[in-house]
Amino acid sequence: MKRALELLQAVVNGVIAGLQVAFQASLAHIVLVLTNLACVGLGSAIGGTARFFVSGLVGRAIGETFPWGTVVVNVTGAFAIGAAAAAGHSAFEVPTSWHFTVVGVLGTYTTVSSFSLQTLALARDGELVRAGGNIVVSLVVCLSAVALGFFFIAEAMGQGVP
Repeated sequence: MKRALELLQAVVNGVIAGLQVAFQASLAHIVLVLTNLACVGLGSAIGGTARFFVSGLVGRAIGETFPWGTVVVNVTGAFAIGAAAAAGHSAFEVPTSWHFTVVGVLGTYTTVSSFSLQTLALARDGELVRAGGNIVVSLVVCLSAVALGFFFIAEAMGQGVP
């Protein structure tokens, strides 16, 4: 009987130890997720503010008959995100800095949703040539900017371009 109680005690102790490890791992995971969310949120506040500022500045300087502010934001954001992709996650020394910079700042700085809404508005207003021009300019120039950003950083890091 004593041996059975010792065995039962060992099993209970093992289960408790396992639960403690699982709880600590879960707690660490929860802390990591919350840290990443905070980094994305803070980066988003900065990226959204920068988008508002740059788009408005360009719109006031050039005019708003064509959404040049959105185009400039998308091109510069595409260049920056291409450069970040070329540098890779390892270039961001703190793991959460990728979430802050790429997901937060650049994710809210670029304005594909604004681009889509403005293109729809141009089309609904009968400005089909301008709507088509916005699509072509945004896609071609932004894809080119991503490629250039990737190219420049890959070359600077001595990685070459695949």
